[in-house]
Amino acid sequence: MQDQKAPAGPLAGVRILDLTTVIMGPFCTQLLAGMGAEVTKVEPPEGDNMRHVGPMRNAGMGHIFLHANQGKRSIVLDLKKPDALEVVHRLAERSDVLISNVRPQALQRLGLDEASVRARNPRIIHVSCCGFDQDGPYAARPAYDDLIQGATGIPWLMQQYGAPEPCYTPVTLADRVTGLHAVYAVTAALYARQVSGVGQAVVVPMFEAMTQFVLGDHAAGLTFDPPAGEPGYTRLLTPHRKPYRTRDGHLCVLIYNDKQWRSFFAAIGDPGWPERDARFASHRARAENIDAVYEEVARVMLERTTAEWRALLDQADVPNMPMHSPGSLLDDPHHAATGFIRDVQHPTEGALRVPRSPTRWSATPTVTELAPAPTLGEHTHDVLRELGYADDAIDSLLQSGACRAAAPREATTP
Repeated sequence: MQDQKAPAGPLAGVRILDLTTVIMGPFCTQLLAGMGAEVTKVEPPEGDNMRHVGPMRNAGMGHIFLHANQGKRSIVLDLKKPDALEVVHRLAERSDVLISNVRPQALQRLGLDEASVRARNPRIIHVSCCGFDQDGPYAARPAYDDLIQGATGIPWLMQQYGAPEPCYTPVTLADRVTGLHAVYAVTAALYARQVSGVGQAVVVPMFEAMTQFVLGDHAAGLTFDPPAGEPGYTRLLTPHRKPYRTRDGHLCVLIYNDKQWRSFFAAIGDPGWPERDARFASHRARAENIDAVYEEVARVMLERTTAEWRALLDQADVPNMPMHSPGSLLDDPHHAATGFIRDVQHPTEGALRVPRSPTRWSATPTVTELAPAPTLGEHTHDVLRELGYADDAIDSLLQSGACRAAAPREATTP
């Protein structure tokens, strides 16, 4: 396993104090750990909520937590206790970045707001992942993925697309999109500090991140003032934009530009189709009639098996991909060839299958063997000793409940 005390990668040497929980923040800091940052995760006595979402082999080690917290160390602190808050401040003094998805108002009550933290470490980059921009009336509202999806129009779009009623996407879309914004915010702020020598505060709000994400596709006619039409990108909303049913299954096909359409018609033995049907004659005509165009393709796709279509379309250089389930995705031959899905042995959870970092670096490669997600409080003793706490002081913190340390690991038999 990669030794976390000697990180590799483009962020080698960067220390991150991670006060995040659930998915948005931990997803961000796991990506930063994969780039070589040393990430110290502060957890409450009950642990990150995602520890308790199954399936799991052992209590407190849920599957989402295992994915989102590789490469991190865990220290347990009860921030209701002054001694625990002092530990956090001492961690912040030695950190390059403090990142949190605690509501800013709660951070201020704890004395962990940007002004308080920078008073002891002027170079720190203070990153607040929150629900809403703090200058608006929603500033103090709680925010979760479902709420932000709804507030930015995702359920409305799903119903326009053909769902019987408004619904959320079955992925934590808002959390992960905002988490990616937080990754570039951290890295860009680190670069700015290198140039200026000055730390700063960065706010990464979910509502604004997802508003930008949705309107980039679906503002449509509302882009113009006065409006030049209704909202919604029609190609994305037609109910026929879905994996096509074949004679024996499904296949994902996107015939997009003029060359691909000509190749498709030639492959099915009907190169004159666009001349007979003006709806297929140009990109603009297809866009204006996209629902009917996709419906016609769906009808034709029923004529062959999935394997027959794949062979035919590959030969014609028409883009297509299999329709995977999560299970078959893990075994995709491309992932097998690149080693993207790696088999690891977790000290307590046994054999796991987890993705590697999706990016490739020629000079500063990402960490290929991230340390496994920690048990709750696994590194409490180590972190406190690094901060200069003597053993008797650590014992006092543990006895007072300000800190908590993990019990010794017991390996799980796969």
